[in-house]
Amino acid sequence: MCKKLICLASFVLVLSLVSNVQAAVTWTDDGPDHLWSTPTNWDIDTLPTAADTARIGILPGPTIANEGAVVNEGRVGHGGPGALTVDGGTLTTNLIRLTVTGDADGTLNMNSGTITVSDNLTVGWKGLGSLGTLNMTGGTITVSSFRIGFEATGTGHVNLDGGIITANNLEMRTKAGSVGTMDVRGGTLIIDGDNLSNVQGYIDNGWITAHDGNGMLLLDYDVTNKGKTTLTAVHMLNPNPADGALVSPGEVELSWTLPDPCVPGQPVLVDVYFTDDYQALYQFTDPAAIQVVSKQDVTSVVVQTQPKTQYYWAVDTYIGDPNDPIFGPIFSFFADNAPPEADAGKDIVTWLVDGIRTSNLDGTVSDDGALNPYTVQWTVVSEPNEGTAVIETATAEDTSVTLAAVGEHVLQLEAFDGEYTGSDTVKINVYNDGCEAARSLPDYVPFPGDLNGDCKVDDLDLDILNEEWLKDNSLTEEIKLD
Repeated sequence: MCKKLICLASFVLVLSLVSNVQAAVTWTDDGPDHLWSTPTNWDIDTLPTAADTARIGILPGPTIANEGAVVNEGRVGHGGPGALTVDGGTLTTNLIRLTVTGDADGTLNMNSGTITVSDNLTVGWKGLGSLGTLNMTGGTITVSSFRIGFEATGTGHVNLDGGIITANNLEMRTKAGSVGTMDVRGGTLIIDGDNLSNVQGYIDNGWITAHDGNGMLLLDYDVTNKGKTTLTAVHMLNPNPADGALVSPGEVELSWTLPDPCVPGQPVLVDVYFTDDYQALYQFTDPAAIQVVSKQDVTSVVVQTQPKTQYYWAVDTYIGDPNDPIFGPIFSFFADNAPPEADAGKDIVTWLVDGIRTSNLDGTVSDDGALNPYTVQWTVVSEPNEGTAVIETATAEDTSVTLAAVGEHVLQLEAFDGEYTGSDTVKINVYNDGCEAARSLPDYVPFPGDLNGDCKVDDLDLDILNEEWLKDNSLTEEIKLD
């Protein structure tokens, strides 16, 4: 009897521990604001921890505007329609699931800030009659598995209008019956490895579009990001500056590509609107106040910008009825001093001669010149032995370095424009001699006659050949192997 009681008590204790570890915390919105960081907005009057599951089934839902939000799992659209907004804050979690129960739409609005998901972010997990939506206009999301439409009852859609999503893999419509779609505008999707065929298949199926079918998707592997698959999009208007671009302040030329007219040879007139007030363009309450072009057959206009300012612009085109414009999307760019771009040059393979080697450093820096002329600085990041790498003129783009040790040397070129810094590194691998350096190259193939491996065919190799001449390693009888 005592043993049974002990076992029962242990079982109850285990259940209690599991309950504590996997506690469900529900958003109530009972606090004075809509901030995730306000404890009274949660049913336990305490913020969720990294061991909790946060359930959000109320609109407008919480906003993460501060750093440090954590949760084991976030369920948005659980028990009712819910939304989660990240606007300048950070969220770290294992799982995010948008739509969990039926008739309970779940929406994640990613405006700015950072979300880090160690396992999976599922847009449209399950829930018959529910829609999971990710609206991304800025910030970064880093996730292991990015899924759009998962269970048979799951429906998910992603509006990638800005920001960057980096994922180990992308799954769409994982299980039969699920629905998943994505429209790409100004944002970027980066997937580890070569996922060209997988993503292209989704594009061919019509599951991924650009600007609601009014643009072109750009897909590459190992070009935009080394070792990664990158997906972006451009609108048919081909805006310049590109949507979401960084532009030097001052005079900025806005340009676009005109669509074909309904009647060949007929001019295509445009209206262009430009402002630093997104709502003024989005709500369109006073268009005359932000209009910079009115019914003109032009493909560019020059505007004035101020530093540290986000700007928005749109081009409406008249390709048929002169009184019925086709409204274009809202493009944006940020006017600011651009960081210098530093290029420390290609990696170098070399060898010592009489114990030293002097190698040229060919650095290149490009800058927009918005502030003061940039300055440069070469530094030794790492070396086999301290002090064995000596840079001749550390403040010159093109200089030289004297090396006196075998091994890998890493040097950094840093450019500073008075506000921002750009940097790049170069590796110099130093070997004892030229043959050792040659053998380190990935495409090195020895000469067939180089019997002693010294990278040349000479009398030493001939001596080896003479010594082994007419020797025979052929078997003279059968061998039984163990």
